[in-house]
Amino acid sequence: MVGTAAASLVVASTGSAVAYQGNMERALGSLQEALVDLHHASSDKGGHKGRAIALIQQAMNEVQAGINFAAQHFGD
Repeated sequence: MVGTAAASLVVASTGSAVAYQGNMERALGSLQEALVDLHHASSDKGGHKGRAIALIQQAMNEVQAGINFAAQHFGD
């Protein structure tokens, strides 16, 4: 907690920020794993499997867009 507060003060005092992407990258990896699992699942599920695949792909696109936004606006 103290380290986080100190890092926040350093960022605030320098006027620049560096985007930490670790959490977003782990989320993207988890979504990719879920997508692979769904593709390996038996076919059909009343259309729910296909809808889940589409939603995961949408979520992956959003996470990647967030990563890209942070990189463009706050640095890598």
